[in-house]
Amino acid sequence: MTVETVGQLDDGRDVQVVTIGRAPGIELQVLDLGATVHRLDVTGGDGVRRNVVLGHPTPQEHLDSTFYIGGTIGRYANRIADGRFELDGVGHEVGTNDRGHSLHGGPDGFDRRTWSVERHDDTSVELALTSPDGDQGFPGEVRATVTFTVVVDRVDVVMTATTSAPTVVNMTSHVYFNLAGEGAGTADEHLLRVAAERYTPVDDAGIPEGDHAVVEGTPFDLREPTVVGEAVRSAHPQVVAASGIDHNYVLDGSGSRVVAQLDCPTTRTRLELTSDQPGLQVYTGNFLDGQRRSTSGVLLRQGDGIALEPQTFPDSPNHPEWPSAELRPGQTYTSHLSWTVSATA
Repeated sequence: MTVETVGQLDDGRDVQVVTIGRAPGIELQVLDLGATVHRLDVTGGDGVRRNVVLGHPTPQEHLDSTFYIGGTIGRYANRIADGRFELDGVGHEVGTNDRGHSLHGGPDGFDRRTWSVERHDDTSVELALTSPDGDQGFPGEVRATVTFTVVVDRVDVVMTATTSAPTVVNMTSHVYFNLAGEGAGTADEHLLRVAAERYTPVDDAGIPEGDHAVVEGTPFDLREPTVVGEAVRSAHPQVVAASGIDHNYVLDGSGSRVVAQLDCPTTRTRLELTSDQPGLQVYTGNFLDGQRRSTSGVLLRQGDGIALEPQTFPDSPNHPEWPSAELRPGQTYTSHLSWTVSATA
């Protein structure tokens, strides 16, 4: 385990990176800026060791980016329509930053904050953040934590939050994976499986159009391993409007279970995602536009990584029929996820 200063933001803030785990198992680097997964070094099925997540080469580039790469997202991951919702009969307006809607917590979400490193050892690091009452328009003072733990070939991530007043909380980890390695080009040849029979159609701004729809007979059917490049080049109107997949999947089952699997045939490497959340936002890097650099200095382009974001459904505060994102004093919001890396034949 190491803790190092890796750079400074334009406003003078130092940014630290904490490294946990060790070769030949997983080695994980986490920035205190945004509680961001900066690197995830693994040994692939081909015996080659590589970093399999996207990042940015400097802390300021992380802050300047609009791609949310590797960040811990809050208070509310995904979108809230028009930045408005009602709770206990009281209307709330939160910051908007995406075509008139609130995305990933608003203009100054958790991924842009400096988190405090509460504790760390060779295999684990816990970070904490206090979000004041009224932050980005959200009610209640919220104390959030995220803990990353490396267990040989697995990373466990636990997110928690408590509040001083009724509010909504929906956190996630916005890591982009490319099992061929950061800088290797697109993840189009990856195979993706998602355990979901339904997905959430959205309008042109990513806001749910109504109820969920069945995946059967559509490019959103990922119940069996599917070549990502084929799915994202479908002529389906939902895929065309989003320039790929950027949709919520209504996950089968409940409690902690395997919800997705990502395979890279060229490196014979598999990532298995476990989550206890009701939804999974699958985002195929549609808007990586070549304007920002990744960790190694290459320009990030469309499809260079795949984000698998366990969470509550988008715009749930405005859909009382869906799983609730409400959090009240005395309650603790908790989200568990894990990434397990293994070799394939």
